[in-house]
Amino acid sequence: MKKLTIKEKEDFVLKKEYDLSKGIRGRFYIPKKVSTTIRIDDDMILLFKKLATETKIGYQTLINTALREYSRKIRKKAVKAG
Repeated sequence: MKKLTIKEKEDFVLKKEYDLSKGIRGRFYIPKKVSTTIRIDDDMILLFKKLATETKIGYQTLINTALREYSRKIRKKAVKAG
């Protein structure tokens, strides 16, 4: 990528619209993963492993997604309540 001169930077103007239809959401976001030990009931592990097999998505990814969705719900409730 070419480095812009000061004059080019000053003359730069944003377009009114950009076509982001071919963009990739979260392309540069790399979530930080932390290794931890957590006790989860056997039936829940079996459920997520079964879902993982059916969806071809790792069971830990499915658990993480479920936790994120739950945390969004409780944050929305907290905002409404508070």
